[in-house]
Amino acid sequence: MIIFGASGDLTKRKLMPALYSLYRDKRLPEGFAVLGIGRTEYSDETYHDYILNELEHFVAPDGDDGKEGEGMKGFCTHLHYLSMDPAIADGYAVLDKRLQEITGEDNPENLLFYLATPPSLYGVIPLHLKTAGLNREGTRIIVEKPFGYNLQSAEELNKVYASVFEEHQIYRIDHFLGKETAQNILAFRFANGIFEPLWNRNYIDYVEVTAVENLGIEQRGGFYNGTGALRDMVQNHLIQLVALTAMEPPAVFTADSFRNEVVKVYESLKPLTEEDLNEHVVRGQYTASGSKKGYREEQNIPAGSRTETYIAMKIGIDNWRWSGVPFYIRTGKQMPTKVTEIVVHFRQIPHQMFHYSGEYRPRANRLILRLQPNEGIVLNFGMKVPGPGFDVKQVMMDFSYNTLGGLSAGDAYARLIEDCIQGDPTLFTRSDAVEASWRFFDPVLDYWKEHPEAPLCGYPAGTWGPLESEAMMHEHGADWTNPCKNLTNTDQYCEL
Repeated sequence: MIIFGASGDLTKRKLMPALYSLYRDKRLPEGFAVLGIGRTEYSDETYHDYILNELEHFVAPDGDDGKEGEGMKGFCTHLHYLSMDPAIADGYAVLDKRLQEITGEDNPENLLFYLATPPSLYGVIPLHLKTAGLNREGTRIIVEKPFGYNLQSAEELNKVYASVFEEHQIYRIDHFLGKETAQNILAFRFANGIFEPLWNRNYIDYVEVTAVENLGIEQRGGFYNGTGALRDMVQNHLIQLVALTAMEPPAVFTADSFRNEVVKVYESLKPLTEEDLNEHVVRGQYTASGSKKGYREEQNIPAGSRTETYIAMKIGIDNWRWSGVPFYIRTGKQMPTKVTEIVVHFRQIPHQMFHYSGEYRPRANRLILRLQPNEGIVLNFGMKVPGPGFDVKQVMMDFSYNTLGGLSAGDAYARLIEDCIQGDPTLFTRSDAVEASWRFFDPVLDYWKEHPEAPLCGYPAGTWGPLESEAMMHEHGADWTNPCKNLTNTDQYCEL
C-alpha cells in the first residue's frame, strides 16, 4: 500500500489507526508493507517513531494486558517512507525502484495507491503513475472526496482516471459507507418484513438526514474556504445516505446491482427550480459566540468570505415510491453536538381517539437510524400512561451496537481498506454516480456564483444553524430533530 500524503492529518488520524486495527486483528495479507510518500523529510526509522507516537494518541486502548504498545511497534516494522513531491514526475522512477526493493520483484503488481492528498493532486498523480508504468493490471487506487469541484471537473477527472485505470481498479471512498449503521440501513429495510411494506409515500410523511459537528474548521482554513459545506459533505456523504434510505432492493446483492440502484436514486432527484434555490436551500456561516471564533476570524479565512459552513435543503425524489415525500438534509460546523442520523417520520394515524393532556401530545411514529455517536437504531411509539384515563405518551425502543454482545461497530476506514484489498467495490462510488450527483447539485453552485447577493445567513457558533432553516421545516408543519449535547441514549433528544 502506497500512501500519498503520508505525513498529513488524514494519515495519522484515520489511515494508520485503521491499518493497525487490521494488523492487530490479523486481517492483513501476510508480508504486507506500507510505503508512505510525502514532502516532509523522514527516514524509515524516524517515520516509525512519528507513527508510533501518533498511534498512541489516536488508538483507544483495548485492554490487552499492556501488549498494545508491542503490537504497535510490530506494526511499524511494516512501514517505509519515501520523501518526494507527488506533483513532480521525476520522482516516480525513484518510487518504482523503491517498490522493487521492498517487494523483491522487478515489476510489482499487487499495489494499492491511496491519495490522502489535497484534491488538486487527484488528477496529477494518476498521470504520473501511468508515465512511470505503475498502472499495472493488479494495481488499485483509492481516491478521497471531494471527487471534482463541480460537474465539469468531475467529468474531466473521470476521463483522467479512465485513461489510466479500468473502472474496477478505481475506489472512490466515502467513509460514511464504511460505518456499520450505514450498511445496516439496507439490512434493516430488506431483512425485516414489518418495515419494508411501510417504506413508501403511503406511510412515510418526511425524512431528515443530518450530519453536523460541534467543531469549526480547525486547521483546514485554506482547504475549507475553497470547498464549503456543499462540496465537503452534501454532494457525497449526505446524498449517499439519502440513496441508502430511498433505493429500491437490488435483484441480487452484488456490487454492480447495488450501485445501479444508487444511481437510479440520483437520477430520480427532482431538479431544483429557481424558486427551490430561493426558498428550499438555506446556507449559513457561523459567527462568534462566547469564546468561539466566527468563521471569518479563523486562520487563513478572508475577512469577507462567503463560504458556507452550514447548508439545509429540501429535496424530492420523483419516482413511484417517494413522490411527494420531502427529504430534508442538513450539515453544519460549530453545532451544539456531533451527530449523524437519518430520521424517518411516519404519517399520523387517521383519527386520534385517545385524549392527550398536559405534557402529552399526539406524535407520529418515528424511526431514528443513528450513525454517530453511539451507533444504533431508535423506534418510538405511543403507549398508555399508567393510571386512570387513556393518556398516551411516546416511548422508545433503542438498540445500540455497544450492547451487541461486546462487539464493536468497527472502524469505517478499516472496513473500506479491507474491502479494497479484497477487490470488493460495493461500498465505493462509481463514476456514473459521481456525475449524477454533481448534475443535481451543480445548479446550486451556479446560482450562488451568478447571484452574489443570495442570502448567507449567520448563526452563532454552538447553535442549531440559521432560523431560516427552521422556517423551511415549518412549511411542512415540522421541526428538525435536534439531539442534545453529548448524546448517549434516547432520553437526550431535546424535543422529547
